[in-house]
Amino acid sequence: MASMFQKASNSLQGKSGSASNHGEGESLTTVLRTVEDRSALTMLICDITELMRKRLLDTFDANEAGSSESDLFAASEHQTKETDETGGLGDDTDYEDKQQNLERKQADEYAQREREVNEKCMVELKNAALDFFDDWRDSVILRIGKVVNDKAAVTREETQHSDPVTATSGDASSSVGMGLNEQESKVDERLREICTPVETPLRNLEEAKRALILHSLILLMLSLEHYNAHSRTLLLYCTISLGLSVKILSEDEGKVAKGLLSAAKHMSADEETRKRAEENSTARKWKMGVAGVAGAALIGITGGLAAPFLAAGLGTALGGIGLGATATAGYLGALAGSSVLVGGLFGAYGARMSTQAMEKYTRDVGDFAFVPVHKPGIGKGDASPRRLRVAIGISGWLRDEDEIVQPWNVFGGGLDAFALRFEIDALKDLGGSLNALITSLAWKFAKKEIIQRTVFAALMAGLWPISLTNAGRIIDNPWSVANQRAMKAGEVLADVLINKAQGERPVTLVGYSLGARVIYICLQQLAKRRAFGLVENVVLLGAPTPSSSAEWRRIRSVVTGRVVNAYSTRDYVLAFLYRTNSVQFGVAGLHPILNVKGIENIDISDLVEGHTLYRHATGPALGRLGFEDIDLHEIKQEERRLEKQEKEEQKQREEASKHRQYDDGLPAAQQNSPR
Repeated sequence: MASMFQKASNSLQGKSGSASNHGEGESLTTVLRTVEDRSALTMLICDITELMRKRLLDTFDANEAGSSESDLFAASEHQTKETDETGGLGDDTDYEDKQQNLERKQADEYAQREREVNEKCMVELKNAALDFFDDWRDSVILRIGKVVNDKAAVTREETQHSDPVTATSGDASSSVGMGLNEQESKVDERLREICTPVETPLRNLEEAKRALILHSLILLMLSLEHYNAHSRTLLLYCTISLGLSVKILSEDEGKVAKGLLSAAKHMSADEETRKRAEENSTARKWKMGVAGVAGAALIGITGGLAAPFLAAGLGTALGGIGLGATATAGYLGALAGSSVLVGGLFGAYGARMSTQAMEKYTRDVGDFAFVPVHKPGIGKGDASPRRLRVAIGISGWLRDEDEIVQPWNVFGGGLDAFALRFEIDALKDLGGSLNALITSLAWKFAKKEIIQRTVFAALMAGLWPISLTNAGRIIDNPWSVANQRAMKAGEVLADVLINKAQGERPVTLVGYSLGARVIYICLQQLAKRRAFGLVENVVLLGAPTPSSSAEWRRIRSVVTGRVVNAYSTRDYVLAFLYRTNSVQFGVAGLHPILNVKGIENIDISDLVEGHTLYRHATGPALGRLGFEDIDLHEIKQEERRLEKQEKEEQKQREEASKHRQYDDGLPAAQQNSPR
């Protein structure tokens, strides 16, 4: 069945045959026929970028707290107050004392935030982030303004298209969700909460015209010769503000990526360009890796500007998207005439993320590579799976090497998806030790004691049963080794992203357990090195990291889209593993991140009772939080695997009980012996 976007494109082309007859095709100027419409688009971009700038400023504003401890306290006290009123318990004096305590807590939190955001290092980070954003915003507004206000183009279009183009009014939002499945509607709903729609009269245009505006904006963003995380976030705001489904944006990105790659593949260079390529071949090798040069050469990298795209050729390559060939080439700018720029956008067509290209980054990490999740060549005529967005999934431990990639099959086809492979031996040792720990008798009986308290209270007070402390011999060394390797891998990952191995595309990072720690360290490094606009979204699940507001404020500053902390209050394994670390700043994987605006906290305690369950809970958690581009079929598979894993672990514990004696009346020396 044709996609909603294809239907919109066909509708637009059917209603504007006169434009096609003139060879120009549709463009922004044929849709935005009046000065008011063109001004509306310019104002929409200005309003959205101002909203994005405010969101960045909120990260460093002491008045913007996000979730706070006092909020949790207030909610608890409100519930208590309702119980007292209905049950006749308590008195007004107690409630007034609690209110005063709440006010003092709020004042203390504000003072702490104010001290934090006014520290010299935080002020410097804020200024650097704003400088980068302002430079990007200026380039975007200038580029869009130049096209929208091109008087020559407007005059030409008015002459060629004498028939009036009318827009239909009504409830523009009624078209959103048409043909969408439940998950896609959930994504739209969640993203409308995060990316507040901006009011614009352009919502009154028919859906086909709004879709064409969005497509034009994608090409204009690409004409900046990059598609950074800020550009993608801007387009997400535009999509929502125009009353379109995010699915349209994702499909549009896929069509553009395929069209650019198809056109670049058939580009041919003249003799002078070939000569220049030979002279520069040595310089290219260190940038892309020796293996990458050979592969990239097959699809037209020449080392210099290739012969310009023919407008008709581009129109064919990007066919079915509604824009005319001339407009398409014009909006892409220099990108439409250079296979080198196209190669740079896609990371030299994936070569820079090849194993060979990664070797120069692995000085301190014994094993570090990106493994493609989606096999190349899927689909007739689709020789490359490259997309305009990159996702990197990072597993936190391994039971076998297949688990490097398997958890990340949940990524959908709209992403150029990779799994990060690092330190396989250390992660396999950890996986085996985790399994031994959770199936041990020591863990079974200790858990009964721990569950009577909260996990974090046990962690802070060191209230661990002696039998379980002895069981630490099973896990402590493998955990310590893998933890250190994860920290090094995070530093390497930051270096890779800064050096644009992914090309000029936004990156989404998702990881569980030590995979989340890799991401945490990476983002801290990006903030330290003032590397902005690289990361679009981040999801950390069961993160064995501090929950310090200062650290997460730094993370928020280098991520333009969503920052999600998925935690479980029932993860006794993580609490035990973290018991020897400094816990004064809390543990992100056990509770919400507080006092930082823009951090999404998702409680998945019902999915994750133990740390080992994150392996199969990651997909269902992504579905729950409204993550873009996920494979619903694979998530259903993961839900079944999660249920199976829970049953298997329970069975292992029961079998261990049958083969070991455990008597509460045994002498203490026997109870405390290693098991």
